[in-house]
Amino acid sequence: MNIRDNPQLCDKLAAEYVLGTLRGGARRRFERYLRDDVVLQRLTAEWQERLMPMAEFSGAQTPRAQVWRAIERRLGLGQVQKRAHAAWQFWRTESLTFWRSLSLASLAATLLMVGVLRSTLVEAPQVDLVATLIDDKARTALLLTADSERRVFTARLVENAPVAADKSLQLWAVPKEGAPRSLGVIPPEGAIELPLTGGAVGDDIATLAVSLEPRGGSPGAGGPTGPILYKGNWVRML
Repeated sequence: MNIRDNPQLCDKLAAEYVLGTLRGGARRRFERYLRDDVVLQRLTAEWQERLMPMAEFSGAQTPRAQVWRAIERRLGLGQVQKRAHAAWQFWRTESLTFWRSLSLASLAATLLMVGVLRSTLVEAPQVDLVATLIDDKARTALLLTADSERRVFTARLVENAPVAADKSLQLWAVPKEGAPRSLGVIPPEGAIELPLTGGAVGDDIATLAVSLEPRGGSPGAGGPTGPILYKGNWVRML
């Protein structure tokens, strides 16, 4: 099967490639297509532009202490610091102004590198679930990013939605059995942070959907009352 003959498959693979969920042989095959296919290159670039803004609205999170210790062990930072200290003692004993200055500069550079690494870890968004909801023309309309540890997710429209003043967009988790579960009302512009409840994720969720409802949301408890505009599913990040 040639993926070029299936535009929806191409778009899906490009999205998974950018998210990092396309792995193994499938990822290698996609990269072979990507080298020579201008359309795939354009799709991949578009997905990068869509998904990169996630970092802008994901809050800073402090990593657990064991994460930093594991990185220190893998990079050998402890040994580097010991060697730097030993070198400093040698240069101080020699009392050479040149070597003393050089050692101070080296130590400052080492501390700066460690500081940058720590800062990068602290500022990295802790996003482990992503969902892209598309319209009936397979265009991405809504981006969801979730932090399972904090039990929150952010919903953000990729473009401002042309919603009438008396209407609202409402997000639903549709289970395989039973009534849809409302996850919240989405503002027509900007982003909103919502609680990540047990009803929002799980193996029983068949799809996520956005419906057009009266202002403030669906008046009934049974589910959407207006048309479904966007659909999508959660994807777990690596």
